[in-house]
Amino acid sequence: MSRILRVAGAQMGPNQRADDRAAILARMIAMLEQAAGAGAKLVVFPELAFTTFFPRWPMDRDSPELLASFETAMPNPAVQPLFDRAKALGVGFYVGYAELTPEGQRFNSAVTVGPNGDILFKYRKIHLPGSDSVKPGQRYQQLEKMYFEYGDMGFPAKRGPAEWGAPVLGMLVCNDRRWPEGWRVLGLQGVELVMVGYNSAAYDPNGGEGESAEMRTFHSTLATQANAYMNATWAVAVAKAGVEDGAGLIGGSCIVDPNGMVVAQAKTLGDEVILADVNSRRLPAGQGEDVQLRRPSAAAVVRDDHRTGGGAGPEVRLGEKVFSPLDACVQPLIYFCKSGTLRAAAPASQKGRVGLGEGIPVSLPNLPSLTPPGSTS
Repeated sequence: MSRILRVAGAQMGPNQRADDRAAILARMIAMLEQAAGAGAKLVVFPELAFTTFFPRWPMDRDSPELLASFETAMPNPAVQPLFDRAKALGVGFYVGYAELTPEGQRFNSAVTVGPNGDILFKYRKIHLPGSDSVKPGQRYQQLEKMYFEYGDMGFPAKRGPAEWGAPVLGMLVCNDRRWPEGWRVLGLQGVELVMVGYNSAAYDPNGGEGESAEMRTFHSTLATQANAYMNATWAVAVAKAGVEDGAGLIGGSCIVDPNGMVVAQAKTLGDEVILADVNSRRLPAGQGEDVQLRRPSAAAVVRDDHRTGGGAGPEVRLGEKVFSPLDACVQPLIYFCKSGTLRAAAPASQKGRVGLGEGIPVSLPNLPSLTPPGSTS
């Protein structure tokens, strides 16, 4: 079975607030067809691909405009043409969107869809930036914390279909890529290809004056390169770019190999397809099988005393089994969720690496208060 997979990044130009949903979908299908014509079998679209980046605008949570920006099912009639065309072409894709669950929860989500048109798995963004209330006097807001809940599915990894060479896949959304936790959890599950969609401001979204578009693009690419190398994985990071509703978004969409080298990168701030052949067997130069030498158990448990209450480390329970938080199989896989629950990936051996596993509950009874950084709940 070949492990070579031609992957495309489908960078999108801006989606204006007044743009028709059908027109946006037509642009996406055109790029899907362009990528398929160039031999791509997997296409990565950006975060919130079907809409403008609506968290820049203050709206009532029940306003018709805001609710129309959320998808109550995936797929649904409004986006079904993308699924249908991809299936007809035998091409899969990653796409980010705003999710409204039947229970009324709202997430900044992404799905990966296989070449048969079925959803392989879903991810909900964990690292939400911005604020949970409007900042007076700020021209463009960043209100993700007001419109979305923190993701509650962890950082799942999933083996792709045989037609793609069965790579171990992972997903992140936008701000997740700037922090090591998500990458490390995926890396310890043996991830071979990480897909990231983003809508990143070309200015300081918190109102400061110290960040230029050039610096923010540099940091976006740097984060992707560094984390791809440290976790021995390919990465495809794809932007929605350009001037959207008067606010700038960086481009810089890129495909990065496990050596941290950029092998393809967008040159514009508009709709643009980039391509690369991904060899999921390739490991970084100088690492090779030395990846087995990684000892995550040597790292201390990192926690904030005000959040955990300090004191000795608690037991970690995976089902009926009890581990120390320093055990290699669980320590790096622990992360905080807004709900106050913790989850981890069940470990499995894979040539000396922690392998692919499904997310299962973790019990840490000695931690009295668990909320993510920046949460107000």
